[in-house]
Amino acid sequence: MSETSTVLIGKKPVMNYVLACLTLIQNGSESVTLKARGRAISKAVDTAQILMKRFATDVKVKSISIDTEQVKNAETGTMSNVSSILIEIGK
Repeated sequence: MSETSTVLIGKKPVMNYVLACLTLIQNGSESVTLKARGRAISKAVDTAQILMKRFATDVKVKSISIDTEQVKNAETGTMSNVSSILIEIGK
């Protein structure tokens, strides 16, 4: 099974995302991609670190990519730049 699964990081506690990643890895996913934007970026980094140091010590970071996305504000209609990160972890 050579698929990449994606976990979107948001407002939930970090351990929820760690558990989601662990479940995907144990179910045979070759790699897991963590996606986060804005303030959730630090949570994505924490998730990757906790996963590698405590739970799945055989898992390593394959790649990290950062980007800036243009997002339209729903209320004002103005465009603003939001930082985003993609962390790919796998065996």
